[in-house]
Amino acid sequence: MLPFDVHPVSTGSAVDPARLLDVVAVIPARFASTRFPGKPLADIDGRPMIEHVYRRASLSPVVSKVIVATDDLRIATRVAQFGGNVKLTRADHLTGTDRLAEVAASLDCDIVVNVQGDEPLLDPRAITELVSPFSDPSVSMSTLYRRITEPAELSNPNVVKLVTDRAGYAMYFSRAPIPYTRDPRGGYPPLFRHVGVYAYSRSALMVLASLEPTPLERAESLEQLRALEHGIRIRAVETSYDSIGVDTPEDLEQVRRLLQAGRPN
Repeated sequence: MLPFDVHPVSTGSAVDPARLLDVVAVIPARFASTRFPGKPLADIDGRPMIEHVYRRASLSPVVSKVIVATDDLRIATRVAQFGGNVKLTRADHLTGTDRLAEVAASLDCDIVVNVQGDEPLLDPRAITELVSPFSDPSVSMSTLYRRITEPAELSNPNVVKLVTDRAGYAMYFSRAPIPYTRDPRGGYPPLFRHVGVYAYSRSALMVLASLEPTPLERAESLEQLRALEHGIRIRAVETSYDSIGVDTPEDLEQVRRLLQAGRPN
């Protein structure tokens, strides 16, 4: 449970108790993957990757419960074996958001955090940062971003870029390098990469999952664009957290090397 101080309207009465938000982290996990089949069960230091993700998410002090959402019995069995919570979902979901929403439909909570199942080095502090904007009741969805420090990231289509407005809301996400700088003599604006974790109010998640995929979502293959195209604002929070996703066997080897080098897990 996450406490947020809420300043009451002046009534002369005692201060209202702190508003409590119940935060549940859900980890969508599929066995099928074009580039890396069976990825959630890949071994890392004697444990499946999904267990590493689960345990890292469980370390967040703002999360009351962690659930793995999967359509695969092999994944569900391994999660049950290490004592995790797991929900079997339909196999026909096109996106992780849709799988998330199926689980959220049976939850009684305020905030649902979508934790990527391929980030075994997840920093629990990132979840705290992600949920922090919900102290403002007008916020319905949030995500994280960080500064681009390597020039190669800007041209890499696997690194999603974003631009934000002055109020801290995402204006657009793209696999292309944005913003385009027409005249470098005027200097470059800050360049940001998306860190692909999301938090939703439960009600906003249910609405988002009911909406049809949109043209920009299909073109970029970025489901967060569905929210923007339908007018759902996404609060973007800058973080120092460095996302390391496992998309290929080569990525898995990098994570293994980091753990061997002593990166905390």
